[in-house]
Amino acid sequence: MSENRSMQYAEILSKLIQVETVSSREKQDMSKFLGFHEVLRETFPNLFNTVEVENFDGNLLLKWKGTDLSLKPVLLMNHHDVVEASGEWTHPAFSGAIADGKVWGRGTLDTKGGLAMMFQAAEELIKDGFTPKRDTYFVTACTEEIGGAGGDAISRELEKRNIKFYMVLDEGGMILYDPIGGADGTFAMIGVGEKGYVDLKFIAKSNGGHASAPGKNTPLVRLGKFMAEAEKAECFDVQMSDTVKEMLSRFSPTMSGIMKTACSNVNAFKPVLKKVMPMISPAGAALLRTTLAFTMSKGSDGTNVIPQEAWVVGNMRFSHHQGKKSSIDAITALAKKYDIETVVTDDGIESGITDFKGEAFRFIEKAVTNVFPEYKPVPYIMNAATDSRYFCRVCDNCIRFVPFKIDNKQLDSVHGIDENVDVATLAPAVDFYKYVIKEA
Repeated sequence: MSENRSMQYAEILSKLIQVETVSSREKQDMSKFLGFHEVLRETFPNLFNTVEVENFDGNLLLKWKGTDLSLKPVLLMNHHDVVEASGEWTHPAFSGAIADGKVWGRGTLDTKGGLAMMFQAAEELIKDGFTPKRDTYFVTACTEEIGGAGGDAISRELEKRNIKFYMVLDEGGMILYDPIGGADGTFAMIGVGEKGYVDLKFIAKSNGGHASAPGKNTPLVRLGKFMAEAEKAECFDVQMSDTVKEMLSRFSPTMSGIMKTACSNVNAFKPVLKKVMPMISPAGAALLRTTLAFTMSKGSDGTNVIPQEAWVVGNMRFSHHQGKKSSIDAITALAKKYDIETVVTDDGIESGITDFKGEAFRFIEKAVTNVFPEYKPVPYIMNAATDSRYFCRVCDNCIRFVPFKIDNKQLDSVHGIDENVDVATLAPAVDFYKYVIKEA
């Protein structure tokens, strides 16, 4: 029965994948998003005939009225815009092919898959005559991949309406095997927060000149020295948050050797873990400190011209313990050492952390163990950004989790080539969202 359901859901997801919804910072083609909305209405008629729908420039806010107005509402989210799909794919990126037990295509994991299963859960509950106790909201944005203007606008409007949510559930962690290296098991990784996002431009200037007689410390050389030192990240604070400690503690029963001992006694082995975690993986290092990745650059327009001005762009993900201002101040001080100016081009937004001991997290834990009893729930801090950072304005409990079981190859396919999701994981995902809607 579950296999039949999953194949039915695979066909629904395939239909959504076939509508190309790549978002663009240059100029959004709203017609394709409006076309996608029509496909949603056709695919989930019970839902769209029941809820109130508001359109914020292609970003949808749905409200399903509950029976008890004394209870705070809940909000479930998954965006419908996707990133571009270049390169050679096994199956065309917007074919929605169902093959080898998988649905293939851009958005299967990020996050039309979550959106389809979330809406399907509500569609089936409405068909069965269910009405939630709490007002239940849904948000699906067409701007998440390009900065999140839609989520920003909707959250501000909800704030104006004085709506405060019991819980927000957005995209985020999934069910993974060995998520950090050394954890010999499969875990439901539940994001309780995300690092802040800032874009910085570092500018080096000079008098320029002919490349035949270069001076010392020209702009590109200074930028190179600066980037080399910044990559060491010694200007950023290294700390182990309570969430990271809890994550390691929950991993520890499946570990072996010194890692098992250290993660079972995090406080005693904290100095060792601070040194070891960056050696395990870049993701392990990112859990402990602010990171800065250099992503764009420009010098002169001529191969024989020393630039009067050169620049690089750095994408910063700042830690909660150091914060935005202190992180920017730290890298600015380093840039000054090389006579480089720092300009903040996008100062992002700071978001909070949901308490893993709190009621909302415990509820999601219960939902996971109810539907996936074989997988242990684990809290963690996301390095990537989601729309839910904006909804911290209207909720203290923003949780980031999509109930798909994936492998590391599938994880790498997000924003990469051959993005796909297993057909077998779709029915349990619908069951998870049903549990959340019914039991919240």
